[in-house]
Amino acid sequence: MKLATFKTAQGASYGAVTAKGIVDLRRYLGNQFADLKALIEADAFDQAKKYLPEAPDYQASDVAWLPVIPNPDKIVCVGLNYEEHRAETGRDKTEQPALFLRVAESQVGHRQPIVRPRESLQLDFEAEIAVIIGKAGRRITQDKAWGHIAGYSCYNDGSVRDWQRHTIQWTAGKNFTATGGFGPWMVTADEIPPNTVMTLSCRLNGERMQHATTEQMIFKIPKLIEYISAFTTLLPGDVIVTGTPGGVGARRTPPVWMKPGDKVEVEIDKVAVLENSIADG
Repeated sequence: MKLATFKTAQGASYGAVTAKGIVDLRRYLGNQFADLKALIEADAFDQAKKYLPEAPDYQASDVAWLPVIPNPDKIVCVGLNYEEHRAETGRDKTEQPALFLRVAESQVGHRQPIVRPRESLQLDFEAEIAVIIGKAGRRITQDKAWGHIAGYSCYNDGSVRDWQRHTIQWTAGKNFTATGGFGPWMVTADEIPPNTVMTLSCRLNGERMQHATTEQMIFKIPKLIEYISAFTTLLPGDVIVTGTPGGVGARRTPPVWMKPGDKVEVEIDKVAVLENSIADG
């Protein structure tokens, strides 16, 4: 099942994306679940599936896509989690994942513009797989980790590189408003069994810039869940952004930065294609 958050003339809502269009689940479930995060927290996917055969309320062209989870409690991002990317940065190998946080304001939805801030020209792309947590947990062991996943989505961890490098901390460069793309929808975990190999790509103006599979991750998804949940309770709707492959713009010669008018696409073969244009802020 594909679940998305979107906005229409009537306001924000959430729904199921089918071959025929978008079924507005809030129309049927709104009194019980105010948003997609609430639906996930209640583990109400079976209830949602009952309405998949209904006639669609909208077509994709009728809605403005929002980040899949616009209101997560936390967004935990993983750095340097593909060997090719670690090598191109010249960073040392680590025994544990490198982590940083993003704020919700830094995200936009599918087909919404990623904004290059006026403070920098060094806006870079990072194709990533987002894991959406479905079941709360603390100190989750790797063998239990798959059971805590609600689903998967595409993520573009847009990075303002010079601000990222101002200090040894990455927070500033990773959190400019509207620099990260998240969407278009979440594919529920029952459609992507544990240990499924997923292929991840990034295209800039149609040219492939990044390409890898999850086999190339240094720290696999269960390890990330185990490590992160050791220090914080993972809650339904939390997002883990699992790292980017090699080929980022900053490590090319000459560097390749996203600029207004560009189109960037992040594709996960088992999920979707996330598309964003670039605009000036």
